[in-house]
Amino acid sequence: METIGREFKRVRFELQRRTVEVAHVERPTAGFVAVTFKGSDLQNFQSLGFDDHIKFIFTNASGETIKRDYTPRAFNTQNQELTIEFALHDQGDASDWARNTGPGEQAVIAGPKGSMIIPEDFDWHLLVADSSSLPAVARRLEELPLDVKTIVFIQVDHLENRRDFKRPSSTIIKWVESHEDLVDMVKEMHLPTGEGFIWAGGEHSAVLQIRTILLEKEHPKELMKVVAYWKKGAADFHEKI
Repeated sequence: METIGREFKRVRFELQRRTVEVAHVERPTAGFVAVTFKGSDLQNFQSLGFDDHIKFIFTNASGETIKRDYTPRAFNTQNQELTIEFALHDQGDASDWARNTGPGEQAVIAGPKGSMIIPEDFDWHLLVADSSSLPAVARRLEELPLDVKTIVFIQVDHLENRRDFKRPSSTIIKWVESHEDLVDMVKEMHLPTGEGFIWAGGEHSAVLQIRTILLEKEHPKELMKVVAYWKKGAADFHEKI
């Protein structure tokens, strides 16, 4: 375990591939499928950071092996069940798999390689996300203390995909339908006083703009984490910026 600055902790795990099978499937909103996996290979599974990512490996309709990055939405240690949320798109191998999967179907989970544990005891937190990183935000809100000040900006393609979260009582959540509006919302906001941490995840060009805006607002770069979950024109993309 490595400590970085203000109690940021990086925990590394031995990389493992785990064969799992679908236990059950839910639809939290019209645009998402939550798939819960089970299997004895999950016995030693660990995910300590809300934005950890694993490699989800499955077979598409053409028989090809496909690999995609996803955030572990939840892990039940008692039942050894892992939940992943899939954002549904009009086209895409992972979306098609999630739409059509059912109990008993098998897949492979690889990772996570490690976790970055971000402290919770900041004066405030700002979370900025699009639908690709919404599961990470949902998990973070469940883990934060009830009394922490939290601001959340989320972009979804359709407002019907808005949802209620288990969250700190002082949380402010704003929803928009375009990446441009998401960027503008960050541009127009006044950062709260005190020491805060900012996490942003989403489309590559949008989060690049958001990072630039935050630096222009003189927010310390060591107190933010910006991650591109996808990039227009790229089938499999994940990059820390």
